[in-house]
Order: sequence, then C-alpha cells, then structure tokens
Amino acid sequence: MDLDLALVRAFVATAETLHFGRAAEQLNTSQQALSKRVARLESLLAVRLFERQGGTRLTEAGERFAPAAREALAAGERAIAAALGAGPVVRIDVWGHLFAPMRTVAQAVETLGSVRLEPGPARDWPSVAEALLRGDTDLGFGRVHPLPGGRDKGLAQRLVRLEPVDAVVSADHALAGAAELRPADLRDSTLWCPAELTRLDFLRRFADEFGLTRRQDGPNLGLDHLVQHVRGDATCFTLFPSDAPLPDHADLRSIPLTAPTPLYAWSLAWRESHRHARLDALLRGFTEAGRARRWLDYAPERDWLPDADHAKLAVPVGD
Repeated sequence: MDLDLALVRAFVATAETLHFGRAAEQLNTSQQALSKRVARLESLLAVRLFERQGGTRLTEAGERFAPAAREALAAGERAIAAALGAGPVVRIDVWGHLFAPMRTVAQAVETLGSVRLEPGPARDWPSVAEALLRGDTDLGFGRVHPLPGGRDKGLAQRLVRLEPVDAVVSADHALAGAAELRPADLRDSTLWCPAELTRLDFLRRFADEFGLTRRQDGPNLGLDHLVQHVRGDATCFTLFPSDAPLPDHADLRSIPLTAPTPLYAWSLAWRESHRHARLDALLRGFTEAGRARRWLDYAPERDWLPDADHAKLAVPVGD
C-alpha cells in the first residue's frame, strides 16, 4: 500500500487539533475537503482513525498511527530538501526564554553552515518533552530535569553547557556594593521568580539548597517586566546567567556568586527512536564551541549543581 502524504497530513492536522474545522483552516482548505481526505485514508487502511460522535477523538488505531504518521511527514520534508540540495531543516524548540537560549545555540552552529534551524516557541520543558514524543519537533534545548510519572521516557539528552549565574539586585539593595556574594548572603532577601515557582525547577532547588525561605513568584511577562520588578524592589533579587544579556542595566547590579558558584545546565534533548540526520553534526558543533569557551568547566569544591544535573556530567558531550 502506498500512502499519500496529503492524506497523512490531513490526519495529522486533525489529530493535533481534534477539530475538523480548525484542521482545515490550518491546511488552508475546506472542512469538506479535509473530511474526504481523512475518510479516504481510513478506507485505504481499513480502520477508523477517529471517533466522531460527541466530539472528535482518536481511536486506538489512530493513537497507534499518529507517531508514525508524523515521522512519515518529516521524512517527506527531508526527502524534498535533499532533492533540492537544501539540506534537512532541524526543528528545535527552546525554553527558558528569559535566559536567551538561542545565544548558545547560535554559537554552536555558527561553524556548521549546512545546518538550517527552525526554532519553535516552546513554553517549558514538559511541553517540549511532549512535542518531541509526538514528533512535532526534532530537538529541544534548555534545562532538562526529570519529569514526574515518567513523562520523559523515551527521550535522550546531552549536557552541552554549564553557565554560572549571578545575583541581580537593584542599585538600592543592601548588598548592591558587594564585589561578590555567597548564596547564603541572600537569605534576608526575597528571591523573585519570573513565573510560577512550581515551573522553575532550578530556582526552586537553589532556594531549598541554600535555605532561602523568602520567595515570591508571578506570571512570566517577559524580560523587561523582570528587570522593572527587580529595579523597583530593593528587598528582592533574582538569578541570571552571567553571559546572558540584561536590557537597560541602569540602576541594576549583577553580582557574581561564589563559595559555591551555582551553575545552570543547558542540554540538548531528542527522541531516542528518532535521531535527526543532523544531530551528530550539531553535537560536534556544541563540542567544539564548548571546548573553545570552556562551557563544561566544573569543580565540585567550587561549584554547585542541583542533584538532578550531576548524572549528566558522566556523559561526554561529543559521544
């Protein structure tokens, strides 16, 4: 049996939206045309892929077919790119947007001119893990940590950068004049978390490790909002990667943390059963950039990593 990718694309769009009307809009076609394509695919496969009574949902056959259908579409796109000599596109979802993750990705791929990236606007690691498992993206980049209930089962990861973080305070903060600080020095200040703390694994572990009981979180309204909040509250601080750009430094102080220095772990993640054709090249790019910029420097007597990140140190980035 030969699968028509136009039919597969109609199925995937409907499976993602679970709504024939929205799927039709997504594919810029009519709902009637989309329904006919899905029905034609079901006829060819001799199985029902959707239940249509009381709303649209996947049947068991549809659930089984969905991951392979997404892979088939991705393979078709790679085949077209190869025929045109354009090279495959790598779909990469990044998270931790306040910390500008793409600056690290850009440095790693700048010597790999043949790699074409298509960034995706991910919300957080759980959403990227789901997208990877569905086949909606090829790679994830950000801070990877264990997800409850085995929701990350089937995913692989590789540590590519350990970045020191600084304490950012307003110029009116009592510690603003310090050349450096220990994490314990911040116990009388309030840790400002630029999103719900339950979603910020690194900040939560940092606060627990160093006994920082004063914590405040709020909605993620972007980097400018974070800066304005810290600037306007002389009792609070936040953590920020030392190499990440902070807009409008006026009335802010970025102070290195020592004894120990907290490190933020950046990792690549992908689905174990689907290694993109350009994955090895990307890993080489991160290896070369990491060696040149000493991205993986770590000394346990000097630095602090959350327990969940320690196991990543055992796997060399170039493997």
